Amino acid sequence: IHMENRSSVKEFILLGLSMNQGVQQICFVIFLFFYVIIVAGNLLIVITVNSSQGLNSPMYFFLSCLSFVDICYSSVTAPKLIADFLVANKTISFVGCIAQLFGVHFFGCTEIFLLTVMAYDRYVAICRPLHYTTLMTRRACGRMVVGSWVGGFVHSTAQTLLTTRLPFCGPNKIDHYFCDVHPLLRLACADTYAMGIIVVANSGMITLTCFFILVTSYVVILGSLKNQTAEGWHKALSTCGSHITVVILFFGPCTFIYIRPSSNLSEDKSVAVFYTIITPMLNPLIYTLRNQEVKGAMRKLWSRKVGNG
Repeated sequence: IHMENRSSVKEFILLGLSMNQGVQQICFVIFLFFYVIIVAGNLLIVITVNSSQGLNSPMYFFLSCLSFVDICYSSVTAPKLIADFLVANKTISFVGCIAQLFGVHFFGCTEIFLLTVMAYDRYVAICRPLHYTTLMTRRACGRMVVGSWVGGFVHSTAQTLLTTRLPFCGPNKIDHYFCDVHPLLRLACADTYAMGIIVVANSGMITLTCFFILVTSYVVILGSLKNQTAEGWHKALSTCGSHITVVILFFGPCTFIYIRPSSNLSEDKSVAVFYTIITPMLNPLIYTLRNQEVKGAMRKLWSRKVGNG
C-alpha cells in the first residue's frame, strides 16, 4: 500500500532487444531454439547425475545443482523475451517487473556462489586429495549448496527492496528485455545516485569477492601441478578447464554490467544475453563434452531407457 501511493506507474514497457520487425522474427526462432536447448540440456544433466550410481561425487552433485539453477535462471527472462518478439506491445506489470528483478538476482547470485563452491571442490580434490573425503562430506556439500541459495536470496531481497522503495511516476519505457536494477533506477522520479552506488556495491562486492576466490583457487591449483606428471596435468586441466570456461563466460559479462554505474543501456542488454541465455545454454555442452564419465553415464541411461522401452 505504501508503494502504491508513491508510484503511479502500473506497468512498464520493455523495449526488448530490437525494434526491427524482421530482426524480431529471426530472434524469435533463434532464442526459442536456445531456450529449448537450455531446458533440455540442463534437465538431461540433472536426470543423468541423479540416476547414475557412478556420478555420486561432490563434483557431479554441484553440477546437477548448477544445471537446475540454470534452468530457473534463464526461465526468468527467456520465455518473456521470446513471447515479446511476437507482440508489438511488450508490457510487464509493476509486480511482474519486480518479480523478474528478484528472480534474475536470486538465481544469478546463487549461480555465482555455486561456481565458487565448485572451484573450492576442485581445489580440495587436486591440492588436498588425502583430505578430500573428510572435507567434502555429503553434509558439507549440502550445506554449501544451501548456503549458495540463502546467499542468493539475501542479495536478491536487498536489491528488490531497495528498488521497490523508489517512486515511479513515468516515463515507463525500459530499454532492456527484462527488468533489472539499472534500467529501473533510470526511470525513478527521484535522485537515485546514492541508491545506484549501493546497488553497484552490493552486486559488485559479491561478484568481485567470488571472482577473487575463484581466481585464487585456480592459481593455487595450477601452482600445485608443477610437480605433476603430464597425465596428472591433463586430468586436472580437463576438469578445471570446463569450469574456467564457464566462469569466464558468466563472470565477464556480469562484472561488466554490475561493477560500473550504467551508462549505456543498449550495450548492457546485448551483454546481458550472455549470462542470462548463452552461458546456461553452453554449460551442459561444456561440462559434458569434456567429461568422459558424464558421457558414459548418459549412454548407459539412454541404452537402459531404449532397452526398457
